[in-house]
Amino acid sequence: MKLDVLKTDGTNSGDQVELSPDIFGIEPNEHAVWLAVTAELDHKRQGTSATKNRAAVRGGGKKPWPQKGRGTARAGSIRSPIWVGGGRVFGPEPRSYKTRLPLKVRQLARKSILSVKAKDGKIRLVEDFSLKAPKTQDLHRILESFKLSNVKTLLLLDKPDRIVWLSGRNIPMLSVKPAAQFSVYDAANSDVLLIQKSALMKIHEVLAK
Repeated sequence: MKLDVLKTDGTNSGDQVELSPDIFGIEPNEHAVWLAVTAELDHKRQGTSATKNRAAVRGGGKKPWPQKGRGTARAGSIRSPIWVGGGRVFGPEPRSYKTRLPLKVRQLARKSILSVKAKDGKIRLVEDFSLKAPKTQDLHRILESFKLSNVKTLLLLDKPDRIVWLSGRNIPMLSVKPAAQFSVYDAANSDVLLIQKSALMKIHEVLAK
């Protein structure tokens, strides 16, 4: 599959790039995509929710009443889980939700989501560009030339560019990522992938392994 490389004003530059069929033309593996997205969302969980069990609740060191003679149920602590104000049984405890996916599964998931986007015509190639200063208006003008100002877009750069990132962070429908670091969730959560020409080469380099 060949895609035209467009200028920042939305016109055709006359250049074309061949998309690797091993990356943009495979049969998508939906389960691998699901695993990758689930793993990333799990990594974002703080895992700090907690409750106090009977060992953590203050008080209750003294036996409330004698074992026998009162005609009531025996009790050893006022912080028993069956008492009001007692500890909680099987409550949440701090934990890590992180899961590790094999490299081959992560690579397959990225190739699968790229193949889906390519098949649906949701990939646009743009010539390499840079901005002189952080200015949201300049980057928004580029998006308008592609008619993407109101479309959820993922802009992939060849390498981290702080100026472009600062220019795009106030645009609600835009995410800016280096091509080597974008995740399956980033791509799946975007309607269109806007990829710089050199960033496409970076994708080929990373995913060809």
